[in-house]
Amino acid sequence: MIVRKLFLVAGLALAAQPAMADPLPKPPSFATCSVCHKVQAGVPSAMGPNLWGVGGRQPATLPGYAYSPAMKKVTKPWTRAALIAFLAEPQKIAPGNKMAYAGQKDPKVAAALADYLMSLK
Repeated sequence: MIVRKLFLVAGLALAAQPAMADPLPKPPSFATCSVCHKVQAGVPSAMGPNLWGVGGRQPATLPGYAYSPAMKKVTKPWTRAALIAFLAEPQKIAPGNKMAYAGQKDPKVAAALADYLMSLK
């Protein structure tokens, strides 16, 4: 009887936890990003840092990746707005960063990319 109650309590506790949402589908424009960036949990960084969990993280803090001095100067966490701004004009946000990407000039595409990145949790 006690074992049944323990299982019931454990089951209720698990059910009360919020479900982890799946990431949004990759937007087609992410194809350019995927040349350098991985987006799977626990996968080592490639040419660019792994972007899994980037939303809310402090810039240039992913262990195991050698960030440029320019990226190390960016201090605001990666919010949706910060990601959109960076994706639109990476050299304006972090002058001298080593990312070979001119920026996404279409605000809707930059927003879709930011939304996808924010969903990687």
